[in-house]
Amino acid sequence: MRFLIVLIIVLLLAFKFWPEQPVPTAEESFIGPQLEPINRAEAVEQQYMDAMEERNRHLEEQTDGGG
Repeated sequence: MRFLIVLIIVLLLAFKFWPEQPVPTAEESFIGPQLEPINRAEAVEQQYMDAMEERNRHLEEQTDGGG
């Protein structure tokens, strides 16, 4: 019986002090290659949104100056 208690205590201590494995990010995992097109699409979308903001600003300047 003492052996079982000592064994449980040793196992609990080993579990508590076992080094944690770092959790890989999505880019580091097996799904990383599938994320590359999504990241490129996000960059294109951001460029498009910036261009639209610039166009809207330019149109507002033209309408304010002309009228």
